[in-house]
Amino acid sequence: MTPQSAMREDMLARLIAQAASEGSDLVTLRAIVEESSEVAAMRVLDRLGLADARAQDDIDELRELLKAWRDAKASAWKAAVEWVTRGFLALLLVGIAMRLGVPELLK
Repeated sequence: MTPQSAMREDMLARLIAQAASEGSDLVTLRAIVEESSEVAAMRVLDRLGLADARAQDDIDELRELLKAWRDAKASAWKAAVEWVTRGFLALLLVGIAMRLGVPELLK
């Protein structure tokens, strides 16, 4: 548990104690909800291994890798379409040449 999450949990405990002893007004309830949301978010980040100082760098690197993957995938599809188109055009030219009798002219 990080010191920041411990402070948030302490704040949440104090807010809940305040609500229990003094009654809960709207401001206190909103503060409880906000603090409990922050505590939950910190727990999730901690469980995912993203609560340390290097987490932002890790996420930035993952985004760069994902972008590179998407770019490579798009380039691969583009290259595949180009090769299929070239193959089709080559077959079309061979068919036209056969139809016109070019092999007989070359003999």
